[in-house]
Amino acid sequence: MANHRPFLFRMALFSKVRPLPWGASQPKGWPWAFLGTACEGNVADVVTEGRQRETANQKEESSQNLGFWRKRLADQMLPLWRLNYEEQLKVKFESLKKNLETLETRLRKIGAGDPEPTAARSERLCSLLHPFRPSPVIDSYRNKSSFSINQSPDGNSTVGYYLKSWGGSNIFCVQPSHLKDIPEKHNQVAQCFEAFLRQSTLGPYIDSRKGGPWHELLVRTTSLGHTMAIIIFNPQELRQEELYVQKEEIKEFFSTGPGAVCDLTSLYVKERTPRHQQLTPFQLLSGEPYLFEEILGLKVRISPGAFFQLNTFAAEVLYQTVGELGGVDPNTVIFDFSHGTGATGLSLARQTSQVFSMGLVGQALEDAKWTAAFNGITNWESHHSNMKEIMPQLLEYQEDGRSLMALVDPSQCGLSSRVVQDIRNCKAIQTLVFVSCRPYGKSIENIIELCRPPDPDGSLLGEPFVLRRAVPVDMFPHSLQCELVMLFTR
Repeated sequence: MANHRPFLFRMALFSKVRPLPWGASQPKGWPWAFLGTACEGNVADVVTEGRQRETANQKEESSQNLGFWRKRLADQMLPLWRLNYEEQLKVKFESLKKNLETLETRLRKIGAGDPEPTAARSERLCSLLHPFRPSPVIDSYRNKSSFSINQSPDGNSTVGYYLKSWGGSNIFCVQPSHLKDIPEKHNQVAQCFEAFLRQSTLGPYIDSRKGGPWHELLVRTTSLGHTMAIIIFNPQELRQEELYVQKEEIKEFFSTGPGAVCDLTSLYVKERTPRHQQLTPFQLLSGEPYLFEEILGLKVRISPGAFFQLNTFAAEVLYQTVGELGGVDPNTVIFDFSHGTGATGLSLARQTSQVFSMGLVGQALEDAKWTAAFNGITNWESHHSNMKEIMPQLLEYQEDGRSLMALVDPSQCGLSSRVVQDIRNCKAIQTLVFVSCRPYGKSIENIIELCRPPDPDGSLLGEPFVLRRAVPVDMFPHSLQCELVMLFTR
């Protein structure tokens, strides 16, 4: 009998399974539900079992079986949770190979890469993919959780994640305490806030479609034992006096009331205004204004709105991988185009000649400045504008024979066209390390621009980059996501 495991993997990998709480339409999802047990069976039997499971699911849903909803939430938030960790990495590895095959095809169409025969080049990029570097922590690894607030299937107000009914006619919120990636501290804060909602003077009622005043709860923790809670609140038609009462109730609940068991380091409120759903500044109700984390011997400051890698211990593996692939040494000058608090570049600063952090703004910039000053890092600078601003220093470094490396770790929106142009057109940059948690979509478009042939009549004048190595780092066990660290040279 043929081995149908690859077929099932493909069905699972390319199902449109996305994390909620964005309320996106979900597929029936049955391939994930038994991926770990069905791989050895007959495909026809697998399809039949999937249809039977779908029918049973619809019956369970109608009965408001909370156990059913909890399993469905796990299947959609953490599609690989039923597999052992070794199998999870195999699934992710196959997915990355497929992404590199897509990139290979795109590059071939625009004439990028070495002019070799097609047959010789067909697996070239896949051959550059190295084995996974696993996460040191597999369960309870998240340092940040974003919980929504709505009615559960049984009608109670719940703090958790959104799910749609199979027909898409209803939206529910399901408690996430069973999810393998969420720490107990996050669940504790969520459950306490749920208790607060039920005794609040505004009452626990939430319209499942229009929403209510309570929008979201963010919980952030660090390995140092710090906990920050951020409550996002929609004031709707409430007067300022009523808003003040609500903030005082929240403060009292978590300071001296039942919520005091959470032992919060910081408690924030952030209002979401009705007009264009804009957010106002963070308002500190009690505690410290910042969290602090230690990573690779570096003490890092984290503001409430700043980005920081979700898996702290795996982030150490990620930063070490970046330094290794980039060949970072005391002769290296790094141009860091990463988003967040500058932690990647700052973690490598002690090994390098100089780090220029490009484009940090707002709280992230202030956090990075504090981190550099506290840790005595003097070879780190921040620049808001493009690389033309530091061109005199670039020329000086070239004369000294120092190697220039660009470090890119963009947000989900990818790199701007200007940043791509700056990197391509700076001939002194011969090494590029590109980190992507989504090695498809916008990241692929950025890589195409970095690798495409020069366009003398356009904006890309510098020599193209060529992919040399790709090392995946698992930052998100039980999910389909990972970080792919790619080394390009020219």
